[in-house]
Amino acid sequence: MASPIGFISTREDAAARVAYLFSETVLSVQPNLKASPSVGFQHALDQMVFHMVRGIVTKRGTLPSIYSVRHNADPFLTAVEELGKTAFLSITAASSTLPAAITHLAKLAKYPVVIHVSMSRSFADFSEIISLRQLGFTLIQSFSLREAQDLAIASHILAIRTGKGVIHFFHQPEGEETPIPFEDVSKLDNVVYRSALVFGVSAAGIVANKGHWNDTAGDIDSKSSMGGTAVDKTHIAQSNLTHDLTRVDYRTGDLFHAAEAVFDLIRVALGRTYKAFDYHGAGNADTALLIFGSSAKDFITAIGHAGSGNIYSKVGVITVRIYRPWSVEKLLATIPQSVERLGVLEQVHCQTTKWGPVLLDVISSLNSDLSTTAAIPVVGYQLGYLDSETIGQALRGIMQNIQSKTPIQNLLVGGPVSHDVDLEYHLSQTELETAYSKMLYSVFGAKLSILNSLDSNESGIPRTISSNPEYGFGAYLAKEEEKKLFVYKLQKAIKANVFTNQETKNLVLRWLLLSRESSSKLSEVGVELISSLESDSSEIARELLKGKAFLLGTTSWIIGSDAWSYDLGTSGVHNVIASGKNVNVLIVDSQPYTARAARDASHRKKDIGLYAMNYSNSYVASIAVYSSYTQALQALIEADKFEGPSIVIAYLPYNEETDSALTILQETKKAVDSGYWPLYRWDPRADESGLPNFQLDSQALKKQLKDFLERENHLSQLARRVPVLGENIAGSYGSNLRSQQRKKAKDAYSKLLESLTGPPLTILFASDGGTAENLAKRLHRRAKGRGFGAVVMAMDDFPFEDLVAEENLVIVISTAGQGEFPQNGRNFWESIKSSTDLDLNSVNYAVFGLGDSHYWPRKQDAVYYNKPSKDLNSRLEILGAKRIVELGLGNNQDPDGYQTAYLVWETQLWVALGVGGVDVFVDEPPPLTNEDIKIQSNYLRGTIVEGLNDESTGGISASDSQVAKFHGVYLQDDRDIREQRKASGLEPAYFFMIRVRMPAGVSTPAQWLAIDRIAGENGNHTFKITTRGTYQLHGVIKKNLKSAIKAINAALLDTIAACGDGNRNVLCAGLPHNHSLHEELTSYAREISERLLPRMKAYHEIWLTDGNDERKLVAGNAAVDFEPLYGASYLPRKFKVAIAMPPYNDVDVFAHDVGLIAIVDGEDKLTGFNVLAGGGMGITHNNKKTYPRTGTLLGYVKKEDVVVVCEKIMLIQRDNGDRKARNHARLQYTIDDMGIDVFRQKAEELLGFKFEEAGAFMFESNIDHFGWVKDERGLNHFTMFVENGRIQDTPDVRMKTGLREIALAMKPRGEFRLTGNQHVILSNIAEKDMPVVTRLIAEYKLDNLRHSGLRLSSSACVAFPTCGVAIAESERYLPIFISKLESYLEELGLRHDSVVLRMTGCPNGCVRPWLAEVAMVGKAYGAYNLMLGGGYDGQRLNKLYKSSVNEEQALELLKPLFKRWALERKEGEHFGDFLIRAGVVKPTLEGKTFHDDVAEEDDE
Repeated sequence: MASPIGFISTREDAAARVAYLFSETVLSVQPNLKASPSVGFQHALDQMVFHMVRGIVTKRGTLPSIYSVRHNADPFLTAVEELGKTAFLSITAASSTLPAAITHLAKLAKYPVVIHVSMSRSFADFSEIISLRQLGFTLIQSFSLREAQDLAIASHILAIRTGKGVIHFFHQPEGEETPIPFEDVSKLDNVVYRSALVFGVSAAGIVANKGHWNDTAGDIDSKSSMGGTAVDKTHIAQSNLTHDLTRVDYRTGDLFHAAEAVFDLIRVALGRTYKAFDYHGAGNADTALLIFGSSAKDFITAIGHAGSGNIYSKVGVITVRIYRPWSVEKLLATIPQSVERLGVLEQVHCQTTKWGPVLLDVISSLNSDLSTTAAIPVVGYQLGYLDSETIGQALRGIMQNIQSKTPIQNLLVGGPVSHDVDLEYHLSQTELETAYSKMLYSVFGAKLSILNSLDSNESGIPRTISSNPEYGFGAYLAKEEEKKLFVYKLQKAIKANVFTNQETKNLVLRWLLLSRESSSKLSEVGVELISSLESDSSEIARELLKGKAFLLGTTSWIIGSDAWSYDLGTSGVHNVIASGKNVNVLIVDSQPYTARAARDASHRKKDIGLYAMNYSNSYVASIAVYSSYTQALQALIEADKFEGPSIVIAYLPYNEETDSALTILQETKKAVDSGYWPLYRWDPRADESGLPNFQLDSQALKKQLKDFLERENHLSQLARRVPVLGENIAGSYGSNLRSQQRKKAKDAYSKLLESLTGPPLTILFASDGGTAENLAKRLHRRAKGRGFGAVVMAMDDFPFEDLVAEENLVIVISTAGQGEFPQNGRNFWESIKSSTDLDLNSVNYAVFGLGDSHYWPRKQDAVYYNKPSKDLNSRLEILGAKRIVELGLGNNQDPDGYQTAYLVWETQLWVALGVGGVDVFVDEPPPLTNEDIKIQSNYLRGTIVEGLNDESTGGISASDSQVAKFHGVYLQDDRDIREQRKASGLEPAYFFMIRVRMPAGVSTPAQWLAIDRIAGENGNHTFKITTRGTYQLHGVIKKNLKSAIKAINAALLDTIAACGDGNRNVLCAGLPHNHSLHEELTSYAREISERLLPRMKAYHEIWLTDGNDERKLVAGNAAVDFEPLYGASYLPRKFKVAIAMPPYNDVDVFAHDVGLIAIVDGEDKLTGFNVLAGGGMGITHNNKKTYPRTGTLLGYVKKEDVVVVCEKIMLIQRDNGDRKARNHARLQYTIDDMGIDVFRQKAEELLGFKFEEAGAFMFESNIDHFGWVKDERGLNHFTMFVENGRIQDTPDVRMKTGLREIALAMKPRGEFRLTGNQHVILSNIAEKDMPVVTRLIAEYKLDNLRHSGLRLSSSACVAFPTCGVAIAESERYLPIFISKLESYLEELGLRHDSVVLRMTGCPNGCVRPWLAEVAMVGKAYGAYNLMLGGGYDGQRLNKLYKSSVNEEQALELLKPLFKRWALERKEGEHFGDFLIRAGVVKPTLEGKTFHDDVAEEDDE
């Protein structure tokens, strides 16, 4: 059970709390990231920090500093470096971390440092404590929860008084003990009061010079509930003490008497007595057992319950409380005079000497001058694992041995223990690090040899040894010797001519030759040789087969962590590099980028990469699998091929092993983009082949590197001349740059103010979408028109230190996420929120906020509405500013939106500023709309060419980014690092998305290979299959944009109108089972696409020329263009067409502007199409005027008329669509505004004929059907699951590589068909080609067999980090969410049941979420609207079930519903249909009723 804050239930909890109270700084060493966050030292420290408990020794008004340090980050070096900064330092650590830190501990022992050490929870290794006995620490052991608390206090007081280090150690039993109250703080004050005597005496000491006492120690803020009864501080009479404190010289070496004096203080203050040694048992015992281990209590209990006739009834137990300094006198006084024999039980995992150290201590004591009992025989035992049930048996064995005439020394008592009993406190291979292990196994397979694998079973060798680089290198040398012996056997066999067939001999000769040349063909010949040896009947052949690994060739790797970076000069890494041997080292650095800023920059890991590059014999690479899998793969392969040492430094940042891949990905991107973790490869011999030795693979760093190299020589010389400056150049450059940027901005602001006339007025804004910014700028124009010296800027651009000097301040701020500040206002808010000494009495202010009262419909979420403006308004008032106008709250739900409140607020503002009666006519330019941009773009040219040539930015202008969409190009930036770059004074990390136009989703293997290559050469090494059945490339930087589009065109594809306000890619059913129908439908898809294609010349001019083509210009300086269908303004919004073939609705035919349902006759021949119109998926959250809509059936048309039907419907939309409100501009609203009958009539008038009665059809599902099928020609088709459409290589599945190999293997008539559900169909595979294709599918794990029905039926949009409108995760998060449902579904027997689940990062509906049985639509980061009840056939919209749910809530809501479905469903009833029948949600019968009868009504 969890104890309340005022109680403690574990010894670690007790020690940690005391350490907190008695320290200025606590270093909490984290032994293993798997440890539960609810137990251990760190949990207790976190609780103290959370409740803001004040320490005893900290300065008034301050709290102790708590730092978590990983066990592999040389934490005790950090402690050594803290010595000069803090007077009171303590450390909490597991015992397993101590032996490796002995060199640092030797230094710490000389200072008043307290180390609280927890022994293993299962079976402790006391040798970890014993190894510290000669360092100079006082070593104090506690045996219970109460003792842990008392002796922790004693340890701190002792360290303070003596100025020497103290180690307080204890065994932490499994689970919690009976909770006890945490010691009353006032009682601790009593102890401290008495200890003040010492401070008076030792004022010249290290600690006393810095000593200070906090009279309010232990005070807690209102959140705390720490227990304890207040006790008045009283003077402790000297007469109550056994020791005269004033006569103890704590600066001498008599640490034992100092410890006794402190124990005396504890007795008087707390009422409990502690001694150096304790005796438990009968006073007339004839045998005593001194136990140095965790089971002493069990021995004492067993002896206490022994009957009079029991063999161990007259046995006593001695326990050691002060292990060092060892007191001979106190030990001898503890042993009863009746004792005739003495046993010493030491609990050590691996005894390295014949006589245990504690045994030697006892023997020395008995043979000292003080002893009168030297004749007592002493027998040593090694204490193994025991429990309460086996203690009695162990005691009988001990007594039988010790009572014999010739007792056996070092007898093991209890069970033997492995060297890694407690994995929580010992080294383990981090589960996350398997990402790189999987890569190694994937690339090298059976050739891979991990020399220091934690999974290997090395008898007698602890993991702490077998996992280190020295061990791995030694294993390599041993294997090399074995290989030499094996080669010798081969050579000897050849000379002796003992093989029974000549082929074996020939292969052996070839293998020997290739091995000398280190040929890549060695393994290939090795496979043949193994086969030949297996068929060879000679005895030597059987012997040689034992060396199969040598025949195949091995690639040897040592894998380790960044802990090896702290002492390179003496580590095994240095040995590997210096040896010149052909061995590879993979070093995984796990420090998160956000935790990189250490308190002391001088304590840094050595750069292994730079260290290794100083040697001319080593290959070096820096990789990050979550940044560039391709670069990581290339580096590993190059490292293997390199003859000599290879050092590969791999980045895998995480705080806990439970961190998701998404978290690691975001940390990695920040590190790589910032330059903290550069990606590079260094081959010292590459120049021999005419290649550069150094390859920088970090795109974002290349320009920075160029600038660096230009100044590098100057800085290097400067650093040599001025060493102190040299140490600071690298570390301070970034911060100096930011300081200069701030100064430049402030100077510009000051200059601007000087040029203004009239009363000053500063207008600030914070805006993500631009509305607040536009409003602030309009207010600025109106203010200037009224004579104010007005300035306008983003909140974060304002020099915060000048805020106190402002006279009139107006702030316009929108609301982001869950009541968060917009991106460009967060720094300002954090500054003003944390300022405690800011005086704004002279500042007049007004705040206007923009929000949506329905965006968070639940009552408990109402606080999010306009929260930033409310918080800022209150904070300004608290800081003394004078509010001149009441807070204005713009609400999107008002009749005129935010304008309803704004007009009133602005009028009041002018009155308050004294210009209310001034009539001003300001020439305000109308806002530039998308319609304006299209018309002014000169038929979609804009200034794109100029923007591409502008090297000052990675982006293009806002207008050009709209025009570029018509060219299939989106401007994006990496939103994972947007905030970080802004803080560094950098523009967003701009890049572009390119979408391909590919009607019907059909491409050749050659086109697949082209896209694969373009993604690698110009993009982010991945590409996406979209929900419109085409390719989408991401991460294309501006300089690569033109070459990428050229390459796409060279592959006989293009990107025209793949985005923008025109007809998008025409989607078509995959139909793997019916070739003739698919071929015919594909031809119609292509014909429709060509008919509705914009005829713009700009595409060719911008992307496909080399700049030499001359434009023929006419009057007006514009090229002559003509758009017969679109005109200069194109369509009001995008336009989408899809073709479905019943019974498969894999294109969601009801979701598009035009949906075509193929109708066939009795012979499966296409006759025509049912025509749907008005489908659309985009809506705006909480705007009930927007809604998704399914297409309305207009009727049937013959197949030869279908193209012109699509054209005429598009023309109606062109002429009647809403061009003023883009959220009302789709055909779905045009039809509802006109009425379906009027719309049908208009279409028939344009067509010249009427729609016929619709043909009969039925859809079964809107999912893809996976696996192999044959078409009517006997050709094979394989529908392959691609999670969320992302084609990439990961450590788990190398999908991109596998599909590349398949494309190379497929014959020319093969096809890659991309589906509307983001999957791929490998089509037209002849029977003779099946073996190679099926082998590749299996080899690369592309066979779909491991996936659940839920996962196979899921899809997600891209969302973060590239989509500019995303407000929540989608593609990266949906796989994680599904994984948390799958095990539960399997328990219900639903693993293979299909449920259509879709996730989007915003309400725009790119993956058609409103038709899914279950949909999660992003509402804010980490929050989704949960939609339920869509039709499995894609014909029914779903309904809102719960708004704004997080992951935990979504799982809690869905699991009971799945359980009900499993128990209550009818035969064949799908989940969405069940939810409707069960009344969980009501059916949505048409788009206009989408917002009606929702399960969760909006709360006003």
